[in-house]
Amino acid sequence: MDEAELVIGPESGIPVGELLALYEAVGWSVYTDSPDLLQAGVAGASCVVTARQSGRLVGLARALSDGATICYLQDVLVHPAEQRRGIGRALVKAVLDRYRTVRQKVLLTDDEPGQRAFYESLGYTEIRDYGPGTLRSFVRFDDGT
Repeated sequence: MDEAELVIGPESGIPVGELLALYEAVGWSVYTDSPDLLQAGVAGASCVVTARQSGRLVGLARALSDGATICYLQDVLVHPAEQRRGIGRALVKAVLDRYRTVRQKVLLTDDEPGQRAFYESLGYTEIRDYGPGTLRSFVRFDDGT
């Protein structure tokens, strides 16, 4: 990969076709099944950072934050053809740099091989590793009806 061609930075107004292509490439069909919802979610994020290779959308990270006490890292995705080149790390760094003074940085991710190592390399700790009784994490998924 020619680093001169890679541009990482904040972006808004990303065309839904580009979003769909990237989310489809990584197999996130829960997002691509509802294009309007995907576009609204990305548009409503506190921070969206993209990676573009020669103008083509190859990565995206987004966060929700109050800017003071919590930052929730929502999506981090890199096109499979561009993975393992440091793009995901650069995207997360760009998002977290914006929220460096925020104490709590939270994320929820799938239990896929490599996820734990990747996020630990970025300073995250799995909730169960904080020790017994120190923290709890809860999640609720509704079907939208």
